[in-house]
Amino acid sequence: MDFIHDLPDWPVFRWNDQALATPLSAARHLQGKLAGQMQALGLQARDEAVLRTLTSDVLKSSEIEGERLDADQVRSSVARRLGLDVGGLKPADRHVDGVVEMMLDATQRYDQPLTAERLFGWHAALFPTGRSGMHRIAVGAWRDDRSSAMQVVSGPVGRERVHFEAPAASRLDAEMTRFLDWLNGDAAMEPVLKAALAHLWFVTIHPFDDGNGRIARAIADLLLARSEGSAQRFYSMSAQIREERDGYYAILERTQQGTMDITAWMQWFLACLTRAIEGAHGTLSGVLEKARYWDRLRDVPLNERQRLVITRLLEGFDGKLTTSRWATLTKSSADTALRDIQQLVERGVLVKGTAGGRSTSYTLAGATDAR
Repeated sequence: MDFIHDLPDWPVFRWNDQALATPLSAARHLQGKLAGQMQALGLQARDEAVLRTLTSDVLKSSEIEGERLDADQVRSSVARRLGLDVGGLKPADRHVDGVVEMMLDATQRYDQPLTAERLFGWHAALFPTGRSGMHRIAVGAWRDDRSSAMQVVSGPVGRERVHFEAPAASRLDAEMTRFLDWLNGDAAMEPVLKAALAHLWFVTIHPFDDGNGRIARAIADLLLARSEGSAQRFYSMSAQIREERDGYYAILERTQQGTMDITAWMQWFLACLTRAIEGAHGTLSGVLEKARYWDRLRDVPLNERQRLVITRLLEGFDGKLTTSRWATLTKSSADTALRDIQQLVERGVLVKGTAGGRSTSYTLAGATDAR
């Protein structure tokens, strides 16, 4: 089976500019509109939106590859690295920290050149133990294909289906040099289209033993940040790709088995980007709801423990809030927890549930889930 990297005109990509003009214009319009809406918010609300977006980006990019990270650890790692003051931070393990470090390096340093050494650093951050699952892999270096060719396969052993086979390892130095020279040097190409092409080009080269999809999406995020001239992220392409994972893999497979005309891929990327930006309005509404709720509480005296728990409830609390859970969250005694809760009930901030005894639980008065 031939793939586009085997074609004689590789990597001379081409596409129909006329077919892309309308979806590109729509995506660019939504980018500007969303940025304008977010700038109208206060600094604290913008920080909250960025925290939510980057947390979602890290979680969903890993989910695309079948890996589920702890959401609280991711949020904690992102907040700490951005210097954001949020309550109830949960320590993150080094794997989570590594994934977050890669994503933040891509988006916060979008204006810096992308080099082989920088990519090696991203890869090492993704695989801090030097293993992918049970298997030892080459970390911070191009793959060597020592055991076998790099293939994307599915199906049971003996009846595997090969979806894609990457270029031989002997080609990687030349392929990646050409890719990085283009990415850092082609200033004339429309930036959003450049993000779409870079994603496809990198994942087709597939230069690492593992993590190629996550790094391809980080490269696209870097270039989208360049297209906006801002490190602040208010929408998540990875979250949208996760929603459309089957379509994502299908268009990649068709494109990599097709010709150097990649119009269909570019159209899919622009449509996915548009839906990602449209979906960001959900994040925006959640941030606004949270800001409005805190505004209602501006004259209510609250201690730090109460602020911490209210924040957790506004972000979407798993399970029921009981006295014992309050004590655990705030690292306080049961008596202190009960006193904190009773004060909030008396001030109309918490509503007591109907169950009694140890099953008594509490909810925020007049709040919706602002996640």
